[in-house]
Amino acid sequence: MTTVLPNQVPAGTDDADQTCGGPLLLLIASGLLWLVLGGTLALLNLIQVYTPAFLADCAWLTYGRLQAMQETALLYGWAGNAGLAVALWVLARLGGAPLRGPNYIVAGGLFWNLGVTLALVGIAVGDASGHGMFQLPRYVQPFLLFAFGAIAVPGVLAWTGRRNPTTYAAQWYAVAALFLFPWFFSVASVMLTFAPVRGTLQAVVATWYAQNVFSLWLAPVAIAAVYYLLPKITGRVIPSYDFAVYGFWSLLFFGCWMGGRLLVGAPVPAWVSTMAIANAWVVLFHHIIVFFNVRDVFRPGANTTLKFLALGMGAYLLSAVIDTAFSARALAVTTQFTHFQQAQTHLAMGAVALILTGALYHMTPRLAGGNWPSVALIRAHFMAYSIGFVLLVGSLAVAGWIQGSALNDPSVAFTQIAARTKVWLQLATAAQALLVVAHVLFAAHFFKLVGGQMAKCCATRGILTSEATVS
Repeated sequence: MTTVLPNQVPAGTDDADQTCGGPLLLLIASGLLWLVLGGTLALLNLIQVYTPAFLADCAWLTYGRLQAMQETALLYGWAGNAGLAVALWVLARLGGAPLRGPNYIVAGGLFWNLGVTLALVGIAVGDASGHGMFQLPRYVQPFLLFAFGAIAVPGVLAWTGRRNPTTYAAQWYAVAALFLFPWFFSVASVMLTFAPVRGTLQAVVATWYAQNVFSLWLAPVAIAAVYYLLPKITGRVIPSYDFAVYGFWSLLFFGCWMGGRLLVGAPVPAWVSTMAIANAWVVLFHHIIVFFNVRDVFRPGANTTLKFLALGMGAYLLSAVIDTAFSARALAVTTQFTHFQQAQTHLAMGAVALILTGALYHMTPRLAGGNWPSVALIRAHFMAYSIGFVLLVGSLAVAGWIQGSALNDPSVAFTQIAARTKVWLQLATAAQALLVVAHVLFAAHFFKLVGGQMAKCCATRGILTSEATVS
């Protein structure tokens, strides 16, 4: 097998890359800009946790609004754009035909990013919905639903018009993400905003939606990328591929019912959280199958894409084990409503972000038609990202455990709890700052690559025009 350096473009660029290069690069560029902005907002938000006076005089940037803004920017801005780009590219590659309707991607991408921008402005002025992972103002929700539908059209056409009748696990997960997001997004929009349910049922719907964002949208896109890229890069077949279908359906059938585990002790019927905990244990079957199928990813060698995929898959599998274990009531009594839950969220969402980043390192040279300019920047990005990610999750987990244990002790005052957790929150802030540096490096490297290729294209066209004029 030929060794490929991280900044080289291996053979394999096809018609799918040429027809969808521009639209998908637009989505990736938008996602990276939101990544930098969202990471910066997250850094400011972490500072506010242990320094309440920070930005307290600015109503637009108070803690609650800043939390909702950074969550929206990272979820819908970064993960939304990058996830859609990866899903469409995988479907185009496996469909065996040029991507049809690329203009839908451009139009939908512009409307999607305009919607995210309006959402952040609306949150800043106080129009957030107040539900985790669904802080979108009322007037933005139909906007995003329409934009997502437009972007998904070429992906659906690539699936229905595929030349090869045989389907692959990567296609199942990518298509599921495209079809399921409009379903649970519209249900949540109706039940939480336009015809809101009453009482504690809102909490049930909100946790159901938050779980679906991960289990039915982001996680399937990430797994699709791993299933597609791993055999392409390593040249080895998936070892237990026949079992992939069971992992796929177990995630879809049971993954969406895990949200209630966040309602342990809440004023809802006990069976809601009990059923969610049971489903969390069942979904471990999906993770076991994925592990045995993609275990070769944990031998990345020198390949940058595989390094990101390995770290992301490790975080994905670890998050499943931690979420299941700490949903038990004996542990939830300590970790619930603490920084530990934030660590769990960062671990799960960070796993998806790492896998998407690895996929973008593989995709972008093929879409842009050139090499990554600097191996040193790639290595610096990976080091900064991996160290920052591990430190952020670890420090928040420790802070959350200290916080939860102290909250269960009535003799400990709130000021003492704040003092005990401050050093860990400061470490988390330093980790987030390192992540922002990693995001800036990645975005700058991407725009350097794309900008260089655009300059080459313009120069080539100018030479051809001059030769045609002379002749």
